[in-house]
Parts: sequence; C-alpha cells; structure tokens
Amino acid sequence: MILGMDMRERALQALLQPDPDQKAAAVAALYEAWQVHELPLAPQVVLREPLNAQGLSALPGRPQRPVLVPPRELPQRSPQTAQGHAALIHAVAHIEFNAINLALDAVWRFADLPPGFYADWLRVAHEEALHFRLLQAHLRTLGHAYGDFEAHDGLWMMTAKTATDVVARMALVPRLLEARGLDATPPMQARLARVGDTRAVEILEIILHDEVGHVEVGNRWFRYLCALQGLDPLTHFRWLARHYGAPRLKPPFNLDARRRAGFEEAELSALHQTD
Repeated sequence: MILGMDMRERALQALLQPDPDQKAAAVAALYEAWQVHELPLAPQVVLREPLNAQGLSALPGRPQRPVLVPPRELPQRSPQTAQGHAALIHAVAHIEFNAINLALDAVWRFADLPPGFYADWLRVAHEEALHFRLLQAHLRTLGHAYGDFEAHDGLWMMTAKTATDVVARMALVPRLLEARGLDATPPMQARLARVGDTRAVEILEIILHDEVGHVEVGNRWFRYLCALQGLDPLTHFRWLARHYGAPRLKPPFNLDARRRAGFEEAELSALHQTD
C-alpha cells in the first residue's frame, strides 16, 4: 500500500504504469485494498494530469509495443491461420488493456461525484484486468504475447476527447464504443469455435457476461448526470455523438445483451441514428 494516497490517486498511479502485467497487478492490489477499507476516498479533490517532458499528457502508461496504426492499416488475417488466430486473440487483449485504462481514468479524473461512481469504475478496472490476464495467458499458449501484433488506438482517443466532460465520457465510451463489444462477441465466438479454440470461447463468455455490467454502469451514470443537468438522455446522446465525431453504429446488434445492459427500447430502435 502506498501511504498517504487515496483511492483516486492510486488509480492514477496504476494508469501511469506502462507494463501491462504490472498494471493489472496494481489494479488487483488497489481493488483489494479498497474492498477491505484500507483506502480513503476524496471525491472533492481535483487531481492534476501528469505531463511528460514535452509538456503533453503522460497518460496512459503503456508499453512501446504494440505498434499503434490507424484502423484501416491493420493487416487482415484469417483466423483459420495460426497467425490470424493469434492476432484475433491479441486484438481482444488490446481492447481489454485499453478498457483497464479508461476505467482507471474515470476514477481519477472526474471530481465531485458520488462515492458509488468511483467504486463502480474501480470494479470495472478490476474485471478488465482479469480479462486481460486471461487473454494474455491464452495468447502465450499460442506462442505469442501482448505487443506482437499491430493495434489501433480508437478507444483511448475517444477517452482523451471526452476528458473535460464526464457526461460525454459516459455516453461515448462505455455505452457506445464498449457496447460494440456486446454486438461483436457472439460472432467472434463462432469464428473461434470453428477453429476449435474452446478456451477462447470460454474466455469471451466471461468477458461478455462482465461487459454487460460495465455498459450498465455507463448507462446508469449517464442517465444520472443527464437528470442532474435536466438533459434528455436520447437527445443529448445524439448531440454528443455528432459533436465528438463518434463512429456510426452498424448492425448486427446484440439486442438481448443491450437490454440487460440497461438500454431502453427507444434507444434500441434508434441505434442506427447517431446524427
């Protein structure tokens, strides 16, 4: 335990950690300390964003690899090949690593919110770290490790765009970008089942179960914040998506998982409308 630091400061220190395995371990230690009430929480404190030598944000801490490229430059590989199979697992591991970062960022960055907000996002960070560890272990059985394949930075880019607006963060990261995982996971499980990777299918089932809860956290706090500000959630979501240049959503949609994650029928009916 780092003496003198509250839960949010510890979350910032974990976010700064560049090594993925050490970051996951730091999150596990932080979550355990929080669970046994060893950490204070100071929601009112405004923490300062750490900067690097160039005066730019030092966040998030991440390793030199994987090499980050625009999504259109990612090589297309078939999961029927050994390389393509490993690359697909790597892509999911990269999403989960970024999900650790965005959950930690929500904990430290946004002040003056109810204690439950910070507890929720710390739990999300803990579960994302567990997902990453499962995928990292599985990737190693395929002769690879996190960092071996190129990746893109779309999830963190939206996290950075919404750094000054917690309502936009809740709208566009968990309930838009992360919710895409609810849609994408069943088809991915089918692809991995076809190549006989039953362990990956099992891991993705764990992830899908937990991600429903993570998207629900985003939905719940988005609606709470909209209510505080007198905003209509559906109307404001459309405005935010347009204002921040969020990607347009395309089918197929996992409507059952989205309902369990707290999306209302009006939102499900309007999934194709982001403008």
